[in-house]
Amino acid sequence: MAVNPQTEALYCQKCRTPVEVDASLDQLNPAAFKLLTDSTIPAQRHGSRLSSPRQSRPAYPSSRHQTYDSALQRARNPTFRRSVPPQRYSQNGPHNPSMSFVNVHLSESMLDPPPPVPSPSPGASRSEAQPTAGKTEGTDPQTARKDNISAATIASPSARMADGMETTNRMFEILSARSDIDHPICSECTELLIDGLQKRLTIAARERDAYVDYLRRANTDVPSDNEIQAAEAELEQAQKSEAAAIATLGKLEGEKAELDAQLLALEAESRELDKTENDFWTSRNAFATSLSSFQNERDALSAKHAHDLQVLSQLQRRSVYNDTFFISHDNYYATINGLRLGRLSNPSVDWPEINAAWGQTCLLLATLAERLNYKFQGYELCPMGSTSTILKLETKMGTSGSASQPAPASVTKQRLELYSTGDVTFHLGFMHRRFDSGMVAFLECLRQLGDFAERNASYNDNLKMPYEIKKDKINDTSIKLSLNKDENWTKACKYMLTCCKFLLAHLSNNIDAGASRRSR
Repeated sequence: MAVNPQTEALYCQKCRTPVEVDASLDQLNPAAFKLLTDSTIPAQRHGSRLSSPRQSRPAYPSSRHQTYDSALQRARNPTFRRSVPPQRYSQNGPHNPSMSFVNVHLSESMLDPPPPVPSPSPGASRSEAQPTAGKTEGTDPQTARKDNISAATIASPSARMADGMETTNRMFEILSARSDIDHPICSECTELLIDGLQKRLTIAARERDAYVDYLRRANTDVPSDNEIQAAEAELEQAQKSEAAAIATLGKLEGEKAELDAQLLALEAESRELDKTENDFWTSRNAFATSLSSFQNERDALSAKHAHDLQVLSQLQRRSVYNDTFFISHDNYYATINGLRLGRLSNPSVDWPEINAAWGQTCLLLATLAERLNYKFQGYELCPMGSTSTILKLETKMGTSGSASQPAPASVTKQRLELYSTGDVTFHLGFMHRRFDSGMVAFLECLRQLGDFAERNASYNDNLKMPYEIKKDKINDTSIKLSLNKDENWTKACKYMLTCCKFLLAHLSNNIDAGASRRSR
């Protein structure tokens, strides 16, 4: 295929690849040019299809179609040129060797008239011209047309090239303006474009079939006269139902208005009740707070009262005599206020402690007798600490005087000691006789006070001394030091303090009973 190498390079409008135009496009006559450009007007064919009697109504108004035709007739050439500099083949030259070509077959109508044969020069012979003419006449018509084209091209190369380029560019501009595709395009882009248009054609065909099917069903669904009458009757009935429904709606709206008014009144009443309820809960919470404070105060007073009662009970049970004369024991020894009464080899007790213990015991017995309003017979206690004594009273009748007036009785007092210096050796009877006499006298006073307590005790008390006292023995253990062992004497002292504690407890009970009677 012959290609004009001097034609200006064009580029594909999609991939920007240089394309080569066939030489047949450079020699288009006006008829071929019009044939190519008119083939790209789809509006005429589309308009002819729209004007078919089978279509019920046009796709768009006729005024728009007239406006489009008038604008198409006054259309001018585009002002831009499509010769864009190459990008992909700027280094390898303006031409792509693998580029496709556009083939346009020539016809007689597309050929220009043969150019005039130049006149021979004066020096040329007649014989040179005749063979040329004979050669031309002897060839076939196709060969003659090609030779004419070549001769015309050789005759005026610059004019023919300019006309061909202008014609080609104008044709591509018209084709691009009248379609959605920018020309020129290469063969590869043409194949891709054809594939895309084929898919669009398939989709359009499906849509057309769907529209045709819908139109067919719409035509088949045209109602008959009976159906129209039935529909009108149903419409009239529906209108009557609508009027009745509107009347019912009016009544319901009136009832709704009344209910809305009642609802507003109820809401106002509800707000009043809410306010009353809030006031009630406020007052209730204030009352609960005050009640809680009163209850807390009452509980505090109750706890304080219970504590005071407990303290009072403890104080009532507490005896000053028990606190003053605390009788206990320390292993083998009986103690009074912490003073040991007795004597053993181990551990030994000093005589000052023993004397002080006897002084506390004498004071205890004197206090018990005074508190119980008892007076000893024949004895008188003289508590003086570590040097306490007992006075033994002896009454002697007078010997002088007449029978009518006897002499008054005289009372003699013998002092018995309840202490010892410790300078004498025990077991010698004539050396501790006065101390033994004092202890025996003390034991006798204890017996007298015990008998008095038993006699004056009530029947329910069933009071009885814990140990029996007979003369100088208590629970068959002698209180004397002479001819006695230290262990026995210590044991007798413990029995004696036990009896004293018994009488002290009896005195405390009498005091508590008297206090309870006075409280009643």
